[in-house]
Amino acid sequence: MANTSWGELKESLRTSVSEHNYTNWIAPLELLSLSEGVATMAAPSGYAGTYVQRHFEDDILRALTAIDPAVRRIDFTVAAREAARAAVQPATRPAPANSAAPVMSRPAAAPSMQDRMLQPAPLDPHCTFDSFVVGKPNELAHAAARRVASGGEVEFNPLFLYGGVGLGKTHLMHAIAHELKASQPHLNVVYLSAEQFMYRFVQALREKKMMDFKSLFRTVDVLMVDDVQFIAGKDSTQEEFFHTFNALVDHNKQIIISGDCAPNEIKNLPVRISSRLSSGLVVDLHPTDYELRLGILQSKVAAFRLKHPDLQVADGVMEFLAHRISTNVRVLEGALTRLFAFASLVGREITLELTQDCLSDVLRASERKITIEEIQRRVAEHYNIRLSDMIGPKRVRSFARPRQIAMYLCKKLTSRSLPEIGRRFGGRDHTTVMHGVKRIEELMIQDAQIADDLEMLRRSLEA
Repeated sequence: MANTSWGELKESLRTSVSEHNYTNWIAPLELLSLSEGVATMAAPSGYAGTYVQRHFEDDILRALTAIDPAVRRIDFTVAAREAARAAVQPATRPAPANSAAPVMSRPAAAPSMQDRMLQPAPLDPHCTFDSFVVGKPNELAHAAARRVASGGEVEFNPLFLYGGVGLGKTHLMHAIAHELKASQPHLNVVYLSAEQFMYRFVQALREKKMMDFKSLFRTVDVLMVDDVQFIAGKDSTQEEFFHTFNALVDHNKQIIISGDCAPNEIKNLPVRISSRLSSGLVVDLHPTDYELRLGILQSKVAAFRLKHPDLQVADGVMEFLAHRISTNVRVLEGALTRLFAFASLVGREITLELTQDCLSDVLRASERKITIEEIQRRVAEHYNIRLSDMIGPKRVRSFARPRQIAMYLCKKLTSRSLPEIGRRFGGRDHTTVMHGVKRIEELMIQDAQIADDLEMLRRSLEA
């Protein structure tokens, strides 16, 4: 048997497999021996050998009959390939003692392709469970993250966290990674963004190391991918992610994923992938409420005072910020950091006046711009009624109650006067608006469903 013969046969396989399959799966194979009807072949990895055997064994056997008509089976090996390479490489011998030739020191070896592909993204040392402030909007996500971080058997896989910007998804993922690395250092925990996953995938394609890529990513114990919506619409990347996902789940390896929306709402993501992502526990991190924002601010102040015990904060400042900055936690924390720095530089107490001067641009950008029309539309959608019926003259309860709820929200969430609100609700008098607002305030205490509806609507409007 000659190597040139196998090389010719490999070329002939191009006609029966696609160019992509040939490049990634057939071309790297080496035929080591043919004996007693068994062809022994070297593959770059155990995974590659299994994949080729499953998908291309019949094609290869038909080609091998040109060399040995008796061949009936293929065995794949990985170590034999390295031995075969070592056998044909010249041995490196030290220079003789009396040699006058200078001895050149080898440069430090560059990181291998494998090291670069599985290099995790850096973790923020501040993003731990201890620094995560738990409130009603994120308590389920926090509990699920804690469960995964415990390292024991988990009933759900994957864990999919989703929500808007600055609600704590990345913080929880970093916290999980920190906890697992501390409690079980033997685990291969890889955290990276979806963009980094795609970059490593493209890099492997460019360097013709796809089988190494596939094999490496299937050896992790815990895979964490942030902002998975980034790969949507990128066909090759999302296909490879799908196969990696399936392989890890099949081997009971834990996967944690985050996105800006639920799996079935990610645009340009195939249904078979979104349904697979939904097969575990999907948890929504809701927009922060006032209590949670205030808790975050208070924890930040307490942490800052450990290093700067002379920090003085006047009463009402944190409450003011928690009320005014409701966009997301990152904006809130950034505003507080700026306030700390300014007060420290000028050596002044953090008062309400100082806060308004220092954060004037942030406060202007965070002003609520909720309109009466938006409130009317959201309430009509929530109660599944037509907008025209809600603002129209009909007084039946199915229309009147949503109308009063919308009036209440307009009073609380906008700066519009009662007469203007009344005009937007079919030309009603301001006393009608006052009555509606008062009625809803009474029902909030008596009816838990009304209270829940109002909280949900308020959150969605302020998000």
